[in-house]
Amino acid sequence: MNTEATKKILLLAANPIGTSSLRLGEEMREIEEGLKRSKNRERYSIATAHAVRYRDIRRAILEHEPQIIHFSGHGAGKEGLVFEDETGAAKLVDAEALAGLFQLFSAQVECVVLNACYSKVQAEAIAQHIPCVIGMKKAIGDRAAIEFAVGFYDALGAKKSYEFAYNLGCNAIRMAGISEQDIPTLLKTAQIESISAKSQLPQSASSPVSTKAITSQRVFISYRSQQPDAGLAQEFYNQLVAAGHEAFMAAASISWGQNWVERIDEELKRCDYFLLLLSEQSASSDMVAGEVRTARKLQDKLGKPIILPVRINLPFDDPLNYELRSLLQTIQQRQWQSEADTPVILSEILSLLSTGSKPEPVAEEITPTPMVGNRERPPLPVAELELPGGTIQLASRFYVQREPWESRCYEQMEKNAGLIRIKAPRQMGKTSLLARICHHATELGYRTATLDFLETDETIFEDLTVFLKRFCALISRKLGISPRKVSEFWDEELFGPKENCNDYFEQCILTDLTVPLFLGLDELDRLFRYNAVAKEFLTLLRSWNEKAKVNETWAKLRMAIAHSTESYVVMDTNSSPFNVGLAVELPEFNQEQVLDLVARHGLSWRTEETRQLMEMVGGHPYLVRLALYYVAQRDLTLTQLLATAATDAGIYGEHLRRHLWNLQQNPELAAAFQQVVGTNKPVCLPSMAAFKLNGMGLVSLQGNEVVLRHEYLYRPYFQSRLRIRE
Repeated sequence: MNTEATKKILLLAANPIGTSSLRLGEEMREIEEGLKRSKNRERYSIATAHAVRYRDIRRAILEHEPQIIHFSGHGAGKEGLVFEDETGAAKLVDAEALAGLFQLFSAQVECVVLNACYSKVQAEAIAQHIPCVIGMKKAIGDRAAIEFAVGFYDALGAKKSYEFAYNLGCNAIRMAGISEQDIPTLLKTAQIESISAKSQLPQSASSPVSTKAITSQRVFISYRSQQPDAGLAQEFYNQLVAAGHEAFMAAASISWGQNWVERIDEELKRCDYFLLLLSEQSASSDMVAGEVRTARKLQDKLGKPIILPVRINLPFDDPLNYELRSLLQTIQQRQWQSEADTPVILSEILSLLSTGSKPEPVAEEITPTPMVGNRERPPLPVAELELPGGTIQLASRFYVQREPWESRCYEQMEKNAGLIRIKAPRQMGKTSLLARICHHATELGYRTATLDFLETDETIFEDLTVFLKRFCALISRKLGISPRKVSEFWDEELFGPKENCNDYFEQCILTDLTVPLFLGLDELDRLFRYNAVAKEFLTLLRSWNEKAKVNETWAKLRMAIAHSTESYVVMDTNSSPFNVGLAVELPEFNQEQVLDLVARHGLSWRTEETRQLMEMVGGHPYLVRLALYYVAQRDLTLTQLLATAATDAGIYGEHLRRHLWNLQQNPELAAAFQQVVGTNKPVCLPSMAAFKLNGMGLVSLQGNEVVLRHEYLYRPYFQSRLRIRE
């Protein structure tokens, strides 16, 4: 009869909202099934806890009294392990806190496995009190983490020691053909005490200088995969590792199958130094610019990484793009021109790393902002040029923030009953702003659902029941709820369409949510021409916003809608159809923003060229960006562009023809606009005509009068097309 005491294993898992998805369920299942198959299965009992919140750790240990604790999830190095808070969002618990917790259970717990990226920091702290602790010294992929766990517990199931189990786990990674077998690290209490004692030994003043690093630093090497960049990066990597430092090269350090972007971000957060090999190719790389941008933000926030730029065959007076100039202008740079420079630069780098110091900042720009007139290569754009049109991607370098409106939108989304109305003429950036508000909501841990009414068939808008059913079904599908549930819930015999929609939203969507829901509605103006349906739907949205102010369930709902004010043309009103929440009427770019955008396109314009463009199109976001794109592409010069701008043959022909078509469909509005175009003075129009022309973006309001916008663009074109005599 087996009288050996049963050992309890506690499996903990956390994958908070907003963090990358891990295969934690598969890992736990593999561990349990492996132990059940083992010949010593009666020796172990298993308890599991998913979606672990930080306070759940102590509760689970108190309840199950385990000897072995296994954590699966995310790690953030010195910042801590990632657990969940009450809302399911990420909550970091640092090494000191974890060490204090395990100290209290040191008489009970024998082994702790932290199967999370960069968890070696926490493992070292916990190993002060627990005999055997395993952590990961760098990022580890899902497959490798699962292989290690299965191998480790297979060995325990065979009554092997913790050290043997650790070695078998590492071997399991290698057997699976994954080159991450060196990432898991085994720490024992005796080893930690030895390390601690050694660190306190006094150094002799006469000791010779060691080639090994006094303090190991983490170095991120940013480079392009062509020569001489790649060869130089490899040489720096080899020498840094030989000196006792940890170095990271993306192409060499990221395994097949790993998420490239996530790994880059993790390494940037972990590194102490950012070694930037800046050549003509890397200077025009979007990825390199993104790495420098992230490194600079981290440095401003955390004090690291220290940025060490080395120009590879790139003279100091060679023009960089606008962003790199601004990011690197106060940082000392070194220049590499041949292999003879390598040992000199390397020696300086190793000297800085050995003491953890950084070069002194420079007071003025190394790369002068004024462009050198006789250089063959013009200044570079901040990224690959983008043809304007539609939504600007979240990562685009050509997106211009318009403050204070964007900050106010983000603040509104964090409030109960938050509601934002974004309105402006077409091509002013409404959808791009809505996308960023949705992204901000995602970062806050909200559930999100965005509908674009351009994707809805015209016939759907004609019947309120059909429209609201489709609305609920689309939201359900985006939230992972079966759309068929709408038909099952809807009761047309007893309730009206608004009542059904209201109750479905409350009972089937909001009630079960543990975090707020962000609802984004784009191109809502498509609904306006269907007056009866629009009126009922907007009334429903208004009532939801009112309930969100007083009802706990409805308080989870945050909304943002975007609509074009050009839609006012088809409405028999002189006011906006929806006047609730924070109204955001997107303004045009100012001169400073246009100059910034000019620089991002790599154009060395002065104030005069910018003035000429703005005299034609003002600060209209789409019209400005379209001009800069064609000039930066060298398809047109600014002079050529301006000469044909106010004609159908110019780059603004489509924009002008759309306005002309809208006016031709509304003869009374066209007649009113003729009065504006026919004079240089402010004009007093009927209030409805003034309201609609302003909504179209053709005029600006000045008290009770209107004046023409973008005079050099609109006046000559519409004088010709509307047959107006001066």
